[in-house]
Amino acid sequence: MDRERQVFTVDLLERYATKGRGVITAMAAGNDVIVLGTSKGWVIRHDFGVGDSSDIDLCAGRPGEQSIHRVFVDPGGSHCIATVVGAGGAETYYTHAKWSKPRVLGRLKGLVVNAVAWNRQQITEASTKEVVLGTDDGQLYEIAVDEKDKREKYIKFLYELKELPQAFMGLQMETASLENGTRYYVMAVTPTRRYSFTGIGLLETVFASYLDRAVHFMELPGEVPNRQVCIVLCYSSFNLNLEHELHFFIKQRRTTHFAWLSGAGIYYGGLNFGAQHSCPNGDENFVENKALLDYSKLSKGSEVVKPTSMAVSEFHFLLLIGNKVKVVNRISEHIIEELHFDLTSESASRSGIIGLCSDATAGLFYAYDQNSVFQVSVNDEDRDMWKVYLDMKEYAAALANCRDPFQRDQVYLVQKFLIFLFDYFITEMERFAVGLQADAAFSSRDFERAASFYAKISYILSFEEVALKFISAGEQDALRTFLLHRLDNLTKDDKCQITMISTWATELYLDKINRLLLEEDSTVENHGVEYQSIIQEFCAFLSDSKDVLDEATTMKLLESYGRVEELVYFAGLKEQHEIVIHHYLQQGETKKALELLQKPAVPIDLQYKFAPDLIALDAYETVESWMGTKNLNPRKLIPAMMRYSSETHAKLSRHQLDLFNMGFDWMNRYTMERWCQYKRNMIVKAMLIHVAFGPVNPIRTHWCLNVSSTFMFSNGRFAECRNETHEVIKYLEFCVHRLYNEDPGIHNLLLSLYAKQEDDSALLRFLQCKFGNGRDNVPDFFYDPKYALRLCLKEKRMRACVHIYSMMSMHEEAVALALQVDPELAMAEADKVEDDEDLRKKLWMMVAKHVIGQEKGTKRENIRKAIAFLKETDGLLKIEDILPFFPDFALIDDFKEAICSSLEDYNKQIEELKQEMNDATHGADNIRKDINALAQRYAVIDKDEDCGVCRRKILNVGGDYRISRGYTSVGPIAPFYVFPCGHAFHSECLIAHVTRCTTESQAECILDLQKQLTLFGDGTRKDLNGSMAEDSVSSTTNADKLRSQLDDAVAGECPYCGELMIREISLPFILAEESQEVDSWTIKPTNNLLTLRSISLPS
Repeated sequence: MDRERQVFTVDLLERYATKGRGVITAMAAGNDVIVLGTSKGWVIRHDFGVGDSSDIDLCAGRPGEQSIHRVFVDPGGSHCIATVVGAGGAETYYTHAKWSKPRVLGRLKGLVVNAVAWNRQQITEASTKEVVLGTDDGQLYEIAVDEKDKREKYIKFLYELKELPQAFMGLQMETASLENGTRYYVMAVTPTRRYSFTGIGLLETVFASYLDRAVHFMELPGEVPNRQVCIVLCYSSFNLNLEHELHFFIKQRRTTHFAWLSGAGIYYGGLNFGAQHSCPNGDENFVENKALLDYSKLSKGSEVVKPTSMAVSEFHFLLLIGNKVKVVNRISEHIIEELHFDLTSESASRSGIIGLCSDATAGLFYAYDQNSVFQVSVNDEDRDMWKVYLDMKEYAAALANCRDPFQRDQVYLVQKFLIFLFDYFITEMERFAVGLQADAAFSSRDFERAASFYAKISYILSFEEVALKFISAGEQDALRTFLLHRLDNLTKDDKCQITMISTWATELYLDKINRLLLEEDSTVENHGVEYQSIIQEFCAFLSDSKDVLDEATTMKLLESYGRVEELVYFAGLKEQHEIVIHHYLQQGETKKALELLQKPAVPIDLQYKFAPDLIALDAYETVESWMGTKNLNPRKLIPAMMRYSSETHAKLSRHQLDLFNMGFDWMNRYTMERWCQYKRNMIVKAMLIHVAFGPVNPIRTHWCLNVSSTFMFSNGRFAECRNETHEVIKYLEFCVHRLYNEDPGIHNLLLSLYAKQEDDSALLRFLQCKFGNGRDNVPDFFYDPKYALRLCLKEKRMRACVHIYSMMSMHEEAVALALQVDPELAMAEADKVEDDEDLRKKLWMMVAKHVIGQEKGTKRENIRKAIAFLKETDGLLKIEDILPFFPDFALIDDFKEAICSSLEDYNKQIEELKQEMNDATHGADNIRKDINALAQRYAVIDKDEDCGVCRRKILNVGGDYRISRGYTSVGPIAPFYVFPCGHAFHSECLIAHVTRCTTESQAECILDLQKQLTLFGDGTRKDLNGSMAEDSVSSTTNADKLRSQLDDAVAGECPYCGELMIREISLPFILAEESQEVDSWTIKPTNNLLTLRSISLPS
């Protein structure tokens, strides 16, 4: 068969899927993840979605041979439960996709878990929710595991089979949320029975109810060669080459049908969880359309071959027979395909294909042998199902599965001709009868009834003829009824005709509405009821026809007839939100406009477009809406907020309020009682506009719509009911403090509004707030300080200006301005400078000059206050600092106490300085003694002491050593260094060692010093023959300095005990210049080859 035409195709997925961890014994799949259990106790997980694989050893620490008995995977592929069976008994483990180690379920020790039912409706990646486990001794348990807790939340016992104890081999659970709780339906399978458990409440409560009543079960006859059964869900399966399996097909997270591979055949049926048929024992039975597929249909000969494994798709059974899979259509029970596998010779000779496995989430099936995994893909499974139903003469089902008109025509042609002919004659007779009824009703002037009859006629009278009949009779209502009925008979393909008729019906509705408005009927009440009824009917028609009516044409019609409400309604249906919002704003219905803007389908740009009008109409509701809207950019609302804040809102002066009350008194005196409240309100609004703004100004008209909510009427007078909070400030504070907005424009606008308030406390709090919260690379404020300073100076907010000057480190300006406001504030600003003592003193001098110059009391009182001021400076200012600020004629006697106190302080400081000088002199003497002691320091060297580098004697008298450059030898002994640690080195050896091991720059410095010492040494020796000149003396002094520098460079620390030895760790054992040492270890072939002699052996 052509591979492209095959419904199912087989591909090799993994040849050696176990990675040498044994052979495959169990398998499960879910969400493009497969989990394999091996004979050596390993669980191997392959995630094909991310291309990753991992394995976990479940037998670590367990004695003897261990094998994986079952593995189970949830539909999402995150949770896994595995049972290990071995010499030490059975153990059940839980592991998560994110874990590297499994978690043993201790309460299940010794129990063999054969089946697991996941709660597909509620399970998540982080939690398993309720999971039901079935064991081989007929017990059911409930567990739940959370991934973050790394352990099971609980393990509860639910139920045990006592009448016929058998192993639970398959489980499935379905849940549904009802008004009175959660309904659970659990299907459990044993080798010979299928049990159903159902109830509302908790799982534990549902199973506890079966202690007092019988469990509903169904038993199938047949041989049971092995008391085990396997359940294969569409998200997980596990097969052990058994004859009994129960399979479920899951579509959109709900089980739709099942199949049981039993001893008698394949028992299958549908599962309808919407039905509630009562069972004899009271349970709800959801199983429908049950049938049995005999195994004899699967083989041509007389011998019946039973499948060893099975999988279920939407319309087919996949049956494993031998090493091939037969695909059987579930509807026709015919074999449509046979699938073959590319097995290795070893696998074919042994067990072959072990079982099938399915993954409903990914829509795939798998087959596996001991080492390999094969993928079975589904290709357009339902493409030929219409033929299957057609062959079975199920025409309704065949038409439901048709994909194009050609297939539907084939279904129609197959139906019996007599039935078609009978239906045709009956239809024509009915149409003829309908035509007669229509004519009769039209003749009797029952036009509405005639319109409904004419709408059913297609051939006797044309559409145009019927329409002309009603137009000639002047019956617009009947014509509208005819058009509406005709629309119901048209198909979706007649798009042009539907649009034209719908537009005509729209105009007829509008004409009817206008005629009702123009009619003058004595029964006004009935007239209003009819008008409201036609309005409701027209709105319903617009709602039903919104997709077929032409938008532009319909809106022009509604506009030409002046139907504003219907125009807005239709605009809302067509999602023309801008038109609807315009209408709401014109009507002053701010809340409706804001509710519309809050809808997700409305573009966010409309918020910015209508922001000025909305905040002008109702600032409170608008700001509340802004605060509740996500993804709103406050920067784009700045123009609206600036426009609003520049106007006066809901706040009248006392003079304006008095004028308003005078006008209201006039209205109460001269307005007739029969005037309605609506007209009275209009007068109130007009008065508000006139009182607040003078003559009527259309631009200010919207202001009055919101003012009435700000004032209250009490005892015939209006008064301001509350202090209006500036809504713009409230929103800006929300942006700054709750949304942590960092836009400078937002901060600048909020600062400008604070500056315009009478009370500057809010402004000062804002300026003192640190919005950066100490975060790195984030400033403490986001407003422009220069703009803030200009604004505060303009608005006369001097305290704020002082704070801004201080923040900008302009302390002198801050103190100078603070002195104009409050001397205490100036003192506080002067104290803020801590790191610059001179500046701090200068600032306090400014304060002192101002304080002394402002005193108006007696001289002695002024001096007393000046002395008290000095104490506040904490000793920073002295009496001599402030004396120049007093007048020249001030008597010195008035400062006697302060001057004496200052002199005493100076005397104390002098004594302290003397003590410090004595201590310094004593310390200098001690240092001199230490230096003299160091000059006399010596070290004792053994005569056999070796050099640490060359290993020759330090005190060698021979001529093997040349005197180092820059050093003068004493006798025949070469210069050397001795360190306190006991190591000794020849000077030449030490210099060579340090130069080799230190950095390149340091080595160059040492060599340069050595070179300079050599030059000085030659010059000195030339002058030794004669008297020593002054140049020679200076040269010797320079040589000593260079020698001291060289000593510090090479002998600052012992090379074997200091940092130099630590740095040598990173150096290689053999340096680059020691290549000869490397070559000496090379094994070279010898050139003296022995001469081989051939010796002939005697025969």
